[in-house]
Amino acid sequence: MLILQPIGGLCNRMRSINSAKELAKKRNETLTVIWFVNPELGCRFEDIFAPTKDFRIITIHSKWNLRKLFLQFVCTAFGSFLDNTAIRAHKGDGNLEEAFAASLKKNTYIATEEHFYESHDYSSFVPNDTVNEKIESMKEKLGEHAVGVHIRRTDNGPAIGKSSTDAFVSSMEKEIAREPLTHFYVATDDMTEEENLRKLFPDRIISNETRDLSRDSVAGIRDACVDLFSLASTNKIIGSYFSSFTDIAADMHQIPKIVAGV
Repeated sequence: MLILQPIGGLCNRMRSINSAKELAKKRNETLTVIWFVNPELGCRFEDIFAPTKDFRIITIHSKWNLRKLFLQFVCTAFGSFLDNTAIRAHKGDGNLEEAFAASLKKNTYIATEEHFYESHDYSSFVPNDTVNEKIESMKEKLGEHAVGVHIRRTDNGPAIGKSSTDAFVSSMEKEIAREPLTHFYVATDDMTEEENLRKLFPDRIISNETRDLSRDSVAGIRDACVDLFSLASTNKIIGSYFSSFTDIAADMHQIPKIVAGV
């Protein structure tokens, strides 16, 4: 029995699930995902993604959920329980150390925001019809020379410190110098940043202008998903430092990535 409780926002959950899928393959086991609807991500898996056969989902709305607590107890008492600290201590090259992975017992519960196996397979995450309709609408606007721009601001100190607005503007100017027909798909949690870019690059900015920036609502997570998959549909991404959103948007289709300011 391999159980994963992914922690954090949308992209942290996606990459920890991908890691757990790899571990499940190595163990020849099925994966169960405990999907916690909470202020960090306020919707169910099925509110944004189509059903998948790659893992079983148990949706919970409280950390005191009795089923979750029972599974944690069983694995802690009679199996293996891993949290962020344990994952980080045994993740040398980005993958769990082989000896450590082999030592995990039959009943293993992992609660983490970390990715612990390299995986570029995002086939488990297919936007449902409601979300995909909006993604396709965004993609129609991109054109042949679209570059994604992901500016993380409100809750990511490292990104704010490293990836300044000036660094984004400089990178965008270089893209226009290379290709004068460049347009930019902008995804940001700071509407002031987008407004400034529209002034600096008139008629070049594309975005989900009516997006909901909350993360504790279905509408907000759906719009985050629209931004993620729209960024992944561009030719290159100018992204933020220390951002899983930037990393996964580029990784989904293996497109080039520039981290602004780095």
